[in-house]
Amino acid sequence: MDLHLTSPTNPRLKALVALRRRRARDEAGLTVVEGHEELALALAAGVAPQTLYVCPELYSPSGYAGSQAIGSQVEFVAAARAAGAEIVSVSRAAFEKVAYREGPDGLLGVLPAVDRPLSALRLPADPLVLLVEGVEKPGNLGAMLRTADAAGVDAVVAADPVTDWGNPNVVRASKGTVYAVPVASASTAATIGWCREHGIRLVVTTPETDVLYSDTPLTGPVAVAVGAEKHGASRELLDAADVRVRIPMSGKANSLNVAAAAAVVLFEAVRQRGS
Repeated sequence: MDLHLTSPTNPRLKALVALRRRRARDEAGLTVVEGHEELALALAAGVAPQTLYVCPELYSPSGYAGSQAIGSQVEFVAAARAAGAEIVSVSRAAFEKVAYREGPDGLLGVLPAVDRPLSALRLPADPLVLLVEGVEKPGNLGAMLRTADAAGVDAVVAADPVTDWGNPNVVRASKGTVYAVPVASASTAATIGWCREHGIRLVVTTPETDVLYSDTPLTGPVAVAVGAEKHGASRELLDAADVRVRIPMSGKANSLNVAAAAAVVLFEAVRQRGS
C-alpha cells in the first residue's frame, strides 16, 4: 500500500524542501520536479521519478490536455509506478508545504540530477550545440532549453555555470525539457578545448563585431555561444571564437535578452541546415 503523509513537519517532506538548495542537490545527486507536464516530459525521455508525491485533493483527473503523449494525471501516476517510482500520497496541507510554484497541481517528483561531464556527451557527425557562459537567471536557462529542444539542438553546455541544471526553477522554466536535451557543465577553458577536440566551430554572439549572424554559415559542426546577462561573453570566449556575430538592433538597446538572442541565432541555424 502507498505511504500516506499528512504532517507538514514529516522528515521526508523536510528533506524535499532541502533539495531547493544547490548544496543539498549536489550532495544527493537529486532534484525536485513539480508539475504534471514537466514530470511527464522527463518520463517520456526515460527518466522516472525515484519518488512521486501525489496530492489527490489538488490534481485533476483530466490533467494537462496539451499533448496526447502526456495523457491524464491519473495515467501518469500509473506510468510512473510501472517505471518503478515509489508513490507517496500527501495531504493538501503537507503538499503545499513542499510545493515551490503557485497553483500546484498535486504532483512532485524526486528525480536524478541531469548534469553530466562533457566527455559523456554523444554527438552526431555535424552537431548543433548551444553554449551558455555564466548565465545566472534560472528563467533564462530554462527558456534556452525549451528553444534548444524545439530547434533540435544536440547538446547544451553551461560554461562556468552560475546556476545548476537541477535548479527547480530551471526545470520549471524549461517545461521539463532539461531531461529531453543532453546537458553538461564545464569551465570555459574546458569547453573551448572540447569544441576544438571535436572540430566544432565556435560562433560567439556579441555586439562587438560587424558580422551579422544571418551572413554567417551555421552548417556543419557548430556551437552557438551566448554570454552572461550583464557582461556578455567573456574575453576568453571571444578570443577563442572562430567567428563573432551580432544581431542587428534598431532600438536604443544594443543587445537582446540572452534567451531571445540564442533563439534568433539557433533558428537561423535550423533554417540553413534545413535547406
